[in-house]
Amino acid sequence: METLLWTAIGFISGSIPYSVIVGRLVTGKDIRQYGDHNPGAANVARSAGKFWSLVAILLDGFKGAIPVGLAWFGVGIQDWRIIPVALAPVFGHAFSPFLGFKGGKALSTTFGIWLGLTLYVGPTVLGLCMALMYTFLAVSGWAVTFAMLAFGLFIGLYYGSSQPLFLAVWLGNFLLLIYRHQQELRTPPRLRSRWQQLFK
Repeated sequence: METLLWTAIGFISGSIPYSVIVGRLVTGKDIRQYGDHNPGAANVARSAGKFWSLVAILLDGFKGAIPVGLAWFGVGIQDWRIIPVALAPVFGHAFSPFLGFKGGKALSTTFGIWLGLTLYVGPTVLGLCMALMYTFLAVSGWAVTFAMLAFGLFIGLYYGSSQPLFLAVWLGNFLLLIYRHQQELRTPPRLRSRWQQLFK
């Protein structure tokens, strides 16, 4: 019962479309009219500017961090039950019932759930992996994919013996991100133009 409760809390928290709400409050418009029509912080930046995009990113992150952190550190759910609890906010964001089950790509919320599980360690390493891959790769979906693979290697090496459950959380998280980026993954991976010139 406790597992179902915290999974539901995580899903509902993750489902709240803060980027859409912020965009609507600031501009009076639906951010899904911009860019890739995704209800995420990138389209908040396009419609309302970088400051409000940062606000949306933080809200989308904390909606994952807070329920997962409370369950892990507060309630002490530190066995197999944390797997659905930790994944629930990411799935809530990706399939938000408030948006007709058409949510965002769940990157900010991914950072949030790892903040809830590992404090600063997971988000820091994941952020470095993302920054590195986005520096070299032009296709966002491939950058996310390779960054998550590198992050999974870190999780296995750093937490594999002490918290093997984190690998299960990572796998579910990874598969969901691939699903949400499937359209971009149809494009072959390629280097950014400046690196293409360098390696010619």
